[in-house]
Amino acid sequence: MTGPQPRTSIQGIAPYIAGKASAPGVKHPIKLSANENVLGASPAAIAAYREAAAELHLYPDPNATALREALAAKHDLDPARIILGTGSDELFSMACIAYLEPGDTVVQPAHGFAAWAIAARAVGGIVKNASERGHTADVSAILDEVDARTRIVFIANPANPTGTWLPFSEIERLHAALPEHVLLVLDEAYIEFARDQLDTRAGLALAARAANVLTTRTFSKLHGLAALRIGWGYANAQIIEPLNRFRLPFNTPRPAQAGALAALGDEAFIEQSLALAESARGALSDMLRRYGLTPLLTATNFVTARAPTTLHAGELEARLAAEGVLVRHLKNYGMPDFLRFTIGTDAQMAALDRALGLATSRR
Repeated sequence: MTGPQPRTSIQGIAPYIAGKASAPGVKHPIKLSANENVLGASPAAIAAYREAAAELHLYPDPNATALREALAAKHDLDPARIILGTGSDELFSMACIAYLEPGDTVVQPAHGFAAWAIAARAVGGIVKNASERGHTADVSAILDEVDARTRIVFIANPANPTGTWLPFSEIERLHAALPEHVLLVLDEAYIEFARDQLDTRAGLALAARAANVLTTRTFSKLHGLAALRIGWGYANAQIIEPLNRFRLPFNTPRPAQAGALAALGDEAFIEQSLALAESARGALSDMLRRYGLTPLLTATNFVTARAPTTLHAGELEARLAAEGVLVRHLKNYGMPDFLRFTIGTDAQMAALDRALGLATSRR
């Protein structure tokens, strides 16, 4: 029997591959494969979520008014220009639905976040990958790929899965060189972790003054609310208005809105999460070097490193999993020699140290 057939662009999509969450024979592995907040979530957010559980029979505020107003107050923004999504991923998809016609092109760095290409290809967009320099986005290479059919440019700063970053002057150079009809989507999922390297306000400021910039952020990383799927974006009203026309009603659940609102105000938890990432990045990089790996510079809560020349990255990932530690092999990002390690607690980093010793000593 021949049933309904999906559009051709859907058939060509490689599904998103998440970080592994289990290992054969290991009951409770240490998960350093998904860049989750290893400290958990804000106690205030957990309490707000539990309180909201008493109202599961009620629809959420479709406009997430309280959360948008709190975000606006915290970042000095116009709440009317803030849009909420089911994680940043939904916002990427919405941007592609709104601004891509079949055959239009999207440009991204070679090792761009996988969800961008999925969103573009789902609506018939063509994805063009711009070469990187030292696993860092190259603005000149991105601009070289922009053509007459380009409608969106995606870039993350800092980047995932590499952890590298660009000075904001390079983001401004990219924006200044783009035609006005091209939407620049600036993915800032990890921007808070880069406060020592970047002006964390600059991306939102660019979106505030530019007609063709959408800056996105998330509650999944710093705030530890990955399970609640809350992302948000900021842009010119002329960009936001079309997105709200087809944004699904009630796309952010009531408990998720409550948890995010509470997390936003928990400065103690925010500072604890930032301090852990900032203090442990160097130590984790040093540990990886001791075992023959070559780490990239990072401004995030993870370290990406090239595997030892004597051991394939996939084999090292498997050996670490056998020792109860899960990390991310980046082969699906075109980086088959690299692994990504989420920064963990002291106990988790000690377990990783032990596991690396065992995994790299085997012949």
